[in-house]
Parts: sequence; structure tokens; C-alpha cells
Amino acid sequence: MSLIKSQKEIQALAEGGKILAEVLQKVVEAVKSGVTTKELDSIAETLIASSGGIPSFKGYNAFGARIAYPASLCASINNEVVHGIPSEKRVLKEGDIIGLDIGMKYESLYTDMAVTVGVGKIDASSRKLIDVTRESLEKGIAEIRTGAHIGDIGAAVQKYVEGYGFGVVRELVGHGVGHAVHEQPEVPNFGKKGQGLKLAEGMVLALEPMVTAGSPRVILAKDEWTWKTTDGFRAAHFEHTVVVTKDGARVLTKL
Repeated sequence: MSLIKSQKEIQALAEGGKILAEVLQKVVEAVKSGVTTKELDSIAETLIASSGGIPSFKGYNAFGARIAYPASLCASINNEVVHGIPSEKRVLKEGDIIGLDIGMKYESLYTDMAVTVGVGKIDASSRKLIDVTRESLEKGIAEIRTGAHIGDIGAAVQKYVEGYGFGVVRELVGHGVGHAVHEQPEVPNFGKKGQGLKLAEGMVLALEPMVTAGSPRVILAKDEWTWKTTDGFRAAHFEHTVVVTKDGARVLTKL
């Protein structure tokens, strides 16, 4: 599987990425107290299908779980870091924060993105966690260009996040994307500048800082999909699919 995508593939990824961003925006607009995560998943799946795409998470299993992922959207509440499974029993309430992670196959190519948002009015510490995580993604993206290293991305994210006293999850990382849901290389949110794979023009990466308000340690729940913080502190997650260019990164999953 080639790490380098052709210009034709990149154009298709950009088209799919824009659609995915529009879908996720609609899901975000539906977030409010009283809504179930299953309702959010239904919105995502319906919009993806009506846009000519296929949900890339539904039926996916590359992590060794006994069952494939059963939904189109990952909906992770409060201390859930990623891969929370939508359910009619998971009802959002005022003050929660929720990570919304979504992927789509469009014209045989895959894009992936995520945001974390508050439900109604949230406390100042949760707002800071969300803001720092969002900005750390931008810090990582700013390091991308032909000739840079994977370690440059992780070092930038880690320095920014830890500078605010937050934790960077080690067990879960970003990844290559495009021909499959997950490809090489792994893109950690920690590391040392100048180390790791050298980036080349045409590589497509999914950068996704996963940040905790307390300890960076995480544990896998009994459902074999949902990752949670071990100390119960909240977590936030942001993600974009980007392509490496000579002069920087082009974000493919934006409106």
C-alpha cells in the first residue's frame, strides 16, 4: 500500500473530506441536553449515505475486538477518550463534553476527523481542555512539510499540551489514511523533533491529539472499543486528515 497518493486521489480525498466536515458540523449542531448518542449516530449515518459516501467505521475491526465496531460515529463522553459506542441509553446532559469521531469512504478513499464539544454550558476547566486540544492539533499541522519528520509533529503537540499541565495519551496515535481506514505510518502525539519517518509530498495523514485533564494513562472498557482515562478525569480529541506538500500541510477535512 503506497504511502504517497496521486493528485487524482488527493482531489477525491479533498472532495470527500469537505463532505465529511459538513456531516460532522450537522452532528455537532444536534448536540444538546436530552439527545442520545444513538440519535447522533443516526444523523451521521443518514447524512453520509445521502452524500454518496459509506461510513468507514461501521463493521470495522482491526484492533482485535470480538465484535466489529457497530456504528458510524464514535461518541465519547467526559472521561471516554475515543471509540465510545453510540447507544439509546447514553443521554447527553448539561455540562458534559463529547468527542465526535467520524470516518467516510468516498470514491474508494478514506478520510477521518474528530472534534470535542460541550453540551450546553460547560465549566471553565473543560473549556480549557477542549481549547488546548484543538490548538495542539494546529501546532502539529504547522510542523508538516516535505522533509520534516514524524517526531516534529509529536514534539510540537506534546510541548503545547504539557505546557498547560494536561496529559498526552501514549497508547493511541494518529495514522496514515486514504487507501484504508488506518495505514502506516503511526503519528504519535509525543516524540522528539528530528526523529521518525521523514515526510514526503503526497503523504496523507490523520493527526489526532488525545488529551487528558489528569493522568495520560488509559484503559480499555469491557465493550472492547471504548478507551477511558484511568483516573476518571475528562479527555478531549480533535482530528484532521491532511496531505503533505512542499510548503506545509493542506487540511482535507474542512468546510
